[in-house]
Amino acid sequence: MSAMTNRDVLLSLKDVEISFDNGGRKKFKAVQGATFDIYKGETFALVGESGSGKTTIGRAIMRINELSNGEILFEGKRISGKLSKQEDMEVIRNIQMIFQDPAASLNERATIEYCISEGLYNFHLYQNEQDRLVKVDRALEEVGLLPEHKSRYPHEFSGGQRQRVGIARALIMEPKLVVADEPISALDVSIRAQVLNLMNKLKNEKGLTYLFIAHDLSVVRFIADRIAVIHLGRIVEIAETEELFAYPLHPYTISLLSAVPMPDPVIEKQREPIVYSETTEEKTGPDYEMREIRPGHFVYCNPEQAMEYQKAAESIKEG
Repeated sequence: MSAMTNRDVLLSLKDVEISFDNGGRKKFKAVQGATFDIYKGETFALVGESGSGKTTIGRAIMRINELSNGEILFEGKRISGKLSKQEDMEVIRNIQMIFQDPAASLNERATIEYCISEGLYNFHLYQNEQDRLVKVDRALEEVGLLPEHKSRYPHEFSGGQRQRVGIARALIMEPKLVVADEPISALDVSIRAQVLNLMNKLKNEKGLTYLFIAHDLSVVRFIADRIAVIHLGRIVEIAETEELFAYPLHPYTISLLSAVPMPDPVIEKQREPIVYSETTEEKTGPDYEMREIRPGHFVYCNPEQAMEYQKAAESIKEG
């Protein structure tokens, strides 16, 4: 699903549905109809409010959540559903995750050296002890920490430093895709930019591909090449970052943008956030699907709305 057909697709979601048993007869659909591609070397952001299903999708890619429908392809091979042990290990090796809470994702009783080496041990990705230590030292240096830090414990570090350790632990595996689940939301505002800059730097140096999960559009504008907006388990808009900010079309995307704080206090005081509520028709209407309104810009809508969105995009462009 993109105008950029000449790019290599690394990961594909095709009509993905994820349901959970809520204890009653009817299952709760956390995600439905999710379809998108992630290209090699790009940062693809998945943005939505808490409970929208974005982390659920990230966990499904990591093979933690099972699909109730659809499939996930990695380098053209299906990775959802049952896999052999060898295939499962390949997925774990090539897709790594950076977690939201750096304190909870690191073993407090283990040294930084062990935390970073865990993947190396599990997959035996080192020739000998000296080789392993060299890799750990290099990983620490790449994320702006020192080799002597490896003998310390996670509680001896700040939140930003712990997240750097989490990034080093993921990247030492040399993955092809990194799923970053709200990687800066638990950090102080003052160090968020440092972590984002680090992620961008490592992406460019190593040719990484990111799925960046977030709830804040102003953050993803800084790091993402393309953005998918998700609402109540349904992806409602996909576009390149600057395109989405210049021509937001779906009412939910517009409401999210209206909630982004403005640096000017006078303008901020005069603004009123736009509240969006999804209609039953949008959930169940047979004519609703992702439609390309502008090149590479897709919106979940029916044919009549697609025409309105095209007119709206033209008027914004002319204005």
